[in-house]
Amino acid sequence: MTITQPQTPEEFEKYYDLRWRILRKPWNQPKGSEKDNKEEKAIHVMVCEKDRIPVGVGRAHFNSAEEAQVRFMAVEKNMQGKGIGAALLKELEKKSKEKGAKYIILNARDSAIPFYEKYGYKVVKQSHTLFNSVVHFEMKKEL
Repeated sequence: MTITQPQTPEEFEKYYDLRWRILRKPWNQPKGSEKDNKEEKAIHVMVCEKDRIPVGVGRAHFNSAEEAQVRFMAVEKNMQGKGIGAALLKELEKKSKEKGAKYIILNARDSAIPFYEKYGYKVVKQSHTLFNSVVHFEMKKEL
């Protein structure tokens, strides 16, 4: 497995498709809902098993000069629990720190809190509820 960044339009298409299938499709959300207005300036990373086909993806963007935010972490269901999420998170932290981030925030689904706590993130507060059913909690980690 390799960790890389999507480069070509085809790679970005596969990258966004994985995000949509894991994070939006189960809640009947349309294609396009896996993107926001920060895509152009964001740090995009993906883990590929072969042929540059992503099995895990993640993104970070800056909210301020010191604050980076991780979003859209997704790993193929059959690949979860194999260290892919950890590799993505570490790479996003590294790249964010290199660009000047002092800390990272994220909004974790309730089920993902133990994963992020394992890597040093702390719950700050309950955040929002997505699709009227997916409760999120703001988490933070100093870099």
